[in-house]
Amino acid sequence: MNITASEVNKLRQTTGAGMMDCKKALVEAEGDFEKAIEILRKKGQKVAANRADRDSSEGAVLAKVNKTQTAGVIVSLNCETDFVAKNDSYLALAEALSDLALSYTTLESFLAADFKGMTVAEKLTEQTGVIGEKIEIGGFETLHAPFVGSYIHAGNKIATLVGLSQNVVNAAEVAKNVAMQAAAMNPIALNEEGVDQTIIEKEIEIAKDQLRQEGKPEAMLDNIAKGKLNRFFKDNTLVNQDYIKDSKLSVAQYVKSEAGVEVTGFKRIALV
Repeated sequence: MNITASEVNKLRQTTGAGMMDCKKALVEAEGDFEKAIEILRKKGQKVAANRADRDSSEGAVLAKVNKTQTAGVIVSLNCETDFVAKNDSYLALAEALSDLALSYTTLESFLAADFKGMTVAEKLTEQTGVIGEKIEIGGFETLHAPFVGSYIHAGNKIATLVGLSQNVVNAAEVAKNVAMQAAAMNPIALNEEGVDQTIIEKEIEIAKDQLRQEGKPEAMLDNIAKGKLNRFFKDNTLVNQDYIKDSKLSVAQYVKSEAGVEVTGFKRIALV
């Protein structure tokens, strides 16, 4: 049947699918627009099933903060190749999904959310069919605080959120600097209390084994191991790390001196 260019273009604008795929779908649907959309979605489901075991370690990680600066979200939209990740339409989709994600607190509720007439999960399946690569949400983190700042590293490979205890005059600058610290130094927790006990026990055992190999007396191991553990906390917890712009200060000291506040939490997602 005769399918006009305007009909094909309308379907392309709606779904993001290629011109030929849109024309084929309209022909198969005998010009029925809604049926053509459904055909393209089923194609996406088929491609998604075929590529389910593919590695989706590329993509774009974006951080968004609400207008009141009290809540933020990080969304990682993952794909298979860097070529797709740098595509303008892919980045636009990542931006749109991240904006929507600000209204949700869990990945499950976000995937079930409405995105232009379909759920987010359905949109990801649709785009898998359009692009021909596995597309999925690889990471989803939220943060709430009296003030939330964000940082996205160049290339959209790392994004961080940082919460401060108060919204003060220079909160935006301080939060961004700490968010950059979290992006660069990859702390495992905010402070000592946030480190999992199994990690602590493992670090103590590693320290003791090293000390035994050095010939240290067994009676001294506990005290020396505690000192090494404190060093581990300093290197690996955000507020105790040396501040990257002034190593004479810890991150906690920098925040206190610059803004008179404390860091209440952070989130970090990186493509690896």
